Amino acid sequence: MRAILFILGLVVLLLIGAMMLGLVSIDMVRPAAVQAPKFEADVGRVDVGTENRTVQVPTLDIQRADNTQAPQ
Repeated sequence: MRAILFILGLVVLLLIGAMMLGLVSIDMVRPAAVQAPKFEADVGRVDVGTENRTVQVPTLDIQRADNTQAPQ
C-alpha cells in the first residue's frame, strides 16, 4: 500500500514539475455544464538522434618494470 502511494505521489510531483517547466500545458476546451468538461493537453517533444563522428582517442603505452637486477 505504501509503495502505491509513493509511486502516485512521485507521478504527481513529476507532472507538477513538467507543468512548471512548460513541458505540459492543460487547457479546458469545454466548460463543465451538462456534459463532462473536455481538456486538451499540449505536451513538449524531445527528439533524440545519433551522429557518426571520428574522434581521436589517446593511446596507452605500458612499460613493465625491469626486475632482472642482480641481488646485492
